[in-house]
Amino acid sequence: MLINKFFLAAVLAGGILPSQENAKIDSVDFKAYQQEIPNTQLTFGLTPIPAGKFVMGSPNSEKGRETDEGPQREVEIDAFWMGTHEVTWDVFELFLNKNYEASVSEKALSPEVDGLTRPSTPYLDMTFGMGKEEMPAIGMTQYGAIQFCKWLYTKTGVFYRLPTEAEWEYAAKAGSESAYFFGDDASKLGEYAWYAENSEESTHKIGQKKANPWGLYDIYGNVMEWTGDAYVPNYPETNGTVANPQETTEELYPRAIRGGSYVSEAEELRSSKRFASTPDWKQIDPQIPKSQWWFPEAPFLGIRVVRPLETPSEEEIMAYYNQAPIDDY
Repeated sequence: MLINKFFLAAVLAGGILPSQENAKIDSVDFKAYQQEIPNTQLTFGLTPIPAGKFVMGSPNSEKGRETDEGPQREVEIDAFWMGTHEVTWDVFELFLNKNYEASVSEKALSPEVDGLTRPSTPYLDMTFGMGKEEMPAIGMTQYGAIQFCKWLYTKTGVFYRLPTEAEWEYAAKAGSESAYFFGDDASKLGEYAWYAENSEESTHKIGQKKANPWGLYDIYGNVMEWTGDAYVPNYPETNGTVANPQETTEELYPRAIRGGSYVSEAEELRSSKRFASTPDWKQIDPQIPKSQWWFPEAPFLGIRVVRPLETPSEEEIMAYYNQAPIDDY
């Protein structure tokens, strides 16, 4: 395996060694780091995910395979950072509640932060009694997840967004071609994931299980994770390699979700397994239109953020953050 000098510098600085021969690093600054939330004591970790190619989807022979996991295709992915852990309530609650953010901030909120649109106050306990400290934030809509990323950008000046489905699967596989990044033996899942067999029907504090080879904790289980894609029932037929694919839509449902959760069975935690959002998760929401921000029946759904190595233009960033919400009746 050939490694260029920039990648070697990244590894020595704390980066994660990729397990793919065609991975490449474009910057000496591409290394693991902690993102501080300005004027607070809070941080969250990010790990570098090297550029490379992989086969997206699962083979017909994989146990538990669903038809929406194909057809398989070769995908090329640009380098990005990914959150080492799922976003916790410790950070998400600052976005959720401006008064709380102001109370814990060491300085007054800037006008830009103060003026952000925030989630409506949920009429339920959105922790579902599972706790907040170091616990994954749960129950937000895809729109709510993107607006959290906008809050992060306004606070930090760093562009964060949701991963695409291709980025998520590439990062989860970490160079593997098996059902799980550690192989095909599902009996090993307990070392890496909280799922139906060991979770006792609850989320758990982040980072208690082993990470995958690229430094991602709880990439399987604990909570499902939003992607930025629309869900399509099958991948498009392609010729050759596809670069950075993403599915877009003007429809609210379904949107693509990955990773499985604390209530998922072992086969639902496979790297290629896909999930789709559904309006059923808002059945008990009494509002008309229903909330843009919350799924009151999705205590198993959370977020993990990414940061592309190449920062988009300000115009592209604002176009991503300022997508208008779609009314949900």
